[in-house]
Amino acid sequence: MAPVALAPSPMTPTVDFDRDGVQHGFLRLPYSRDDSAWGSVMIPVTVVRNGSGPTALLTGANHGDEYEGAVALFDLARTLTADRVAGRVIIVPAMNYPAFQAGTRTSPIDKGNLNRSFPGRPDGTVTQKIADYFTRELLPLADLVMDIHSGGRTLDFVPFAAAHILPDKDQEARCFAAVAAFAAPFSMRMLEIDAVGMYDTAAEEQGKVFVTTELGGGGTARAETIAIAKRGVRNVLRHAGILKDGASGDGRPAEASRWLDMPSADCFRFAEDSGLIEPCVDLGQPVRKGDLLARIHPIGRTGLAPAEYRAALDGILAARHFPGLVKAGDCIAVVGTVES
Repeated sequence: MAPVALAPSPMTPTVDFDRDGVQHGFLRLPYSRDDSAWGSVMIPVTVVRNGSGPTALLTGANHGDEYEGAVALFDLARTLTADRVAGRVIIVPAMNYPAFQAGTRTSPIDKGNLNRSFPGRPDGTVTQKIADYFTRELLPLADLVMDIHSGGRTLDFVPFAAAHILPDKDQEARCFAAVAAFAAPFSMRMLEIDAVGMYDTAAEEQGKVFVTTELGGGGTARAETIAIAKRGVRNVLRHAGILKDGASGDGRPAEASRWLDMPSADCFRFAEDSGLIEPCVDLGQPVRKGDLLARIHPIGRTGLAPAEYRAALDGILAARHFPGLVKAGDCIAVVGTVES
């Protein structure tokens, strides 16, 4: 049986992706609601094009409470000029714009987690329609895709750029070369605990060079992590031959990035108890297998012993739960193994 053809995307751009120069506009998605019968979701987009060459698709705020990408990309959209580009740069600073406006991980419209909604549907929810447009319209235009994340309100990370282990080893090598070019303080060979529905997966399945990041967290951004994002984006654009400003790079040299691996599910520790978390290791500190990572104290009454959570392998603490209270099932720690 032949596959059912999908309807056209209801989202339309107000920019021309094939026109040279700098254009600022929107990806407009019709959204009828109580306060606007013929309303729209208006996602800001910038296109900078100068002749033929590779295309980079740069996105931030895939989750709406992660801010380094949005800051770096709104700044890049404002400052990048066509004469500095060989090819094309498509910039979407706030990919999940409804969530970004609300400061939440998921969309306030439909509670959709955009990064678990791919490939999306043109006749689905608002979040699914956004995912569908990226899958069928924007990703096919791109050679290089960079999606800038941090930990949002519930996680905090050592700042790293990352790519995934892939079946296509040539594609994998190109992804890791772009990660090295980003030159974050840490570089990660990343294992996802659930890759189904991710933007990463959609891009990788189309054969794209894909780079992601985790640059901090706690539902805010720091001067340090914003600087890493701004510097890293430009480093990768230079690496791809798209940015031709002639700069040698104001970022840290690639060899200064410390490579980490996430070789198995043993990297993750999940809470089996709810309560008050006591971190016992700070981000970036070394740990050995069996070391105490955190305690979770019961809060219903005094006099009860806390539950203890220990490392299952050697490495460094690469991520931790951010709020002081945890629920059973929360990820409370991630240990990254250090490349020897």
